Amino acid sequence: MVQLVYRFIFLFMAFEFVVPCIGQGTATKAIPDSLSTIAVCPQQDIFDILTKEKLHAPEIPSRKVRAIILPLIAYSPATGVQLGAGASLSWTMGRNQLTNLSAGSVQLLWTTERQLISYIRTNMFFNENKWFLQTDWRWYLFRLPTFGLGTGPEDNIPVIPEDPDNHGNPMIYAGGKYPMRYNWIRIHNVLFLEVSNHFYAGMGYHLDHYYDIIDEKLNLDSTSLIITPHYSYCTLHGFNPSTYTTSGISLNFAFDSRDNIINAYKGIYFTASYLYNFTFLGSNANGSRIWTEFRTYVGLSKSVPRHLLAFRVFGSFNVTGELPYLNLMSNGFDPVNSSGRGYTQGRWRGEEFVYGEIEYRFPISPCSKIVGGVLFTNVTTASNRDMHVPLFGYFKPGCGFGLRIMVGKNDRTNILIDFGLGQLSQGLYLQAQEVY
Repeated sequence: MVQLVYRFIFLFMAFEFVVPCIGQGTATKAIPDSLSTIAVCPQQDIFDILTKEKLHAPEIPSRKVRAIILPLIAYSPATGVQLGAGASLSWTMGRNQLTNLSAGSVQLLWTTERQLISYIRTNMFFNENKWFLQTDWRWYLFRLPTFGLGTGPEDNIPVIPEDPDNHGNPMIYAGGKYPMRYNWIRIHNVLFLEVSNHFYAGMGYHLDHYYDIIDEKLNLDSTSLIITPHYSYCTLHGFNPSTYTTSGISLNFAFDSRDNIINAYKGIYFTASYLYNFTFLGSNANGSRIWTEFRTYVGLSKSVPRHLLAFRVFGSFNVTGELPYLNLMSNGFDPVNSSGRGYTQGRWRGEEFVYGEIEYRFPISPCSKIVGGVLFTNVTTASNRDMHVPLFGYFKPGCGFGLRIMVGKNDRTNILIDFGLGQLSQGLYLQAQEVY
């Protein structure tokens, strides 16, 4: 499949370099140098080439929903090949032309690792941006290995000092890969009110229910004892290893000056959230955490907005009480499931988790700019309180490169093909919409 993907990319890129520039050589002479690239070579998307439509002005904001609905063949190291369908949506709420673009994505996928992945995610700005609603609804029938907590050493680690069922002996697990099956329901909703220009404050409700959790390597037979990281954490922190729930209320603040929430060329995005899970709302334990995230985009060319540097850093910090194992932050489980390229999803996990990333984005095809490229590097650090592995004690870097194919020029929707490298790890990633 990978070979077919790359053959398609090379053929399409060759087509891109030849077709868009035919007949444009003389037109550029009558246009000032500073404006020639914009006037003669505006942004196109793949449908302009496939349908040979003439270029037209951007649509005036309206209530019309613009949707790109495609059958999906994707891949990631954690899921294997994904088959299904998905839609990238964009629309404008209300009649005021200053209202920001709203966006959403819907997917239903079956994978070669026998997983069902379904979700609906939206970011909706209401009339004149006075209200802003984020939703994240998911239902997963999932298979995913776990690797323990923290980004520290992966040698044999004592996990529980004393366990009555093990005759007082320390419970240990060897560092490595522990296959797990589980089902997951997520319902997250956050409603913001604009309190000043670009600044929002709001409240949210967050439910995560994990059930039918099966540690495939777990063996409690005393003659051949195998303790998994998940089981040991649950035993130590008082959670049922087969099912648990978090349910809580959040207080949220956000600043968003991006010019486009799907694929920003400029602006700043910052959010901070304090979430408290309550037993009276259905959580198995009281507990709280703080989430913070910062993104910014720095243009490198006045005539080519798509040529830029993108920066992102986020952190998740447990503050009080207990959170169940699968609810702890890990790479690939951020709100847009995009962190940690170079590692399998869930490879790094911890009570405290910080992630940073820089991406260099640039157009490749000279005129239409349909095909673009990226170079990226990232770093992850996570703690393991039980084993005294501190945050910022160890770092796990990643890097890679990728291609971008513009499939929706009005809302800047791209198809992404990325290859990432980590420590003793690598991965190919195919998806729609920008990573951040």
